Amino acid sequence: MVTASGHTEAIQASRVIGTEVYNTEGEHIGTIEDVMLEKTNNSIMFAVIGFGGFLGIGEKYHAVPWSALDYDRSRGGYVVPFTKDQLKAAPVHDIADLTGDDGYKARDASYSYYQVPPYWV
Repeated sequence: MVTASGHTEAIQASRVIGTEVYNTEGEHIGTIEDVMLEKTNNSIMFAVIGFGGFLGIGEKYHAVPWSALDYDRSRGGYVVPFTKDQLKAAPVHDIADLTGDDGYKARDASYSYYQVPPYWV
């Protein structure tokens, strides 16, 4: 089935990981490093976007609500409605933070910061 924006509803995680992320101004934001899944209710908690750093050194990870990403075929990547400054000021995590407390702390901070309606209520 195709969504209202013309995308399919199902996508392989392996196709998402490594995809570039841009903001609406066309600036390169980072790369999707991973996707966090909530096993108990079959939901996507958030996308993990690597931001900054070089060859993995000094890289920061942002938990971004999955619903905030929209794939843009012309860019060959996802677009988020946030500026680089908003992302720089966003909660930053290391990999352990993203999975600590079953990911809920990172998820809740992300949805609150980006003011995205939570999927779990």
